[in-house]
Amino acid sequence: MATKIRLQRHGRKSYAFYSIVIADSRAPRDGKFIEKIGTYNPNTNPATVDLKFDRALYWVMTGAQPTDTVHNILSWEGVYMKKHLLGGVAKGAFDEAAAEAKFEAWKKDKQNGLAALKAKEDEAKKAAAKARLEAEKKINEAKAKAIAEKKAAEEAAKAAAEAPAEEAPAEETAAAE
Repeated sequence: MATKIRLQRHGRKSYAFYSIVIADSRAPRDGKFIEKIGTYNPNTNPATVDLKFDRALYWVMTGAQPTDTVHNILSWEGVYMKKHLLGGVAKGAFDEAAAEAKFEAWKKDKQNGLAALKAKEDEAKKAAAKARLEAEKKINEAKAKAIAEKKAAEEAAKAAAEAPAEEAPAEETAAAE
């Protein structure tokens, strides 16, 4: 029986959620399966993967063929790295402890890279928020300046309108004397 590791679709329209399953290659996509080894949710950022690592490694080692997407997921989770290291152990290139140490180093390096990427992303968000705040402050200052100029012009116009009215009675009183 040819087995495949593939995705089984769940969820509503335009919001897919997948189970990672082991199935006979002749079975329909959402049909009968042998074993469920995890889930994949592409709707989150970053995509959420919950995988039974040992079972996925077992099925890859026994020859189950993954689809392209599942192959990428398994690579991302380190299943193929572990398979590669176990192949080196089988050939006698190094012992099992060294393989485990290499795998842990790879996993730690990957986590550090992800943490650095997340920190960089957070820093970019903070910088963008600060830039938006500065732009908003400049706009508010320009509006306040325009309002102050408008009020000063109104005050000047009001003062100019009141001044001739005050001078006219003074002239009339001078002419009357």
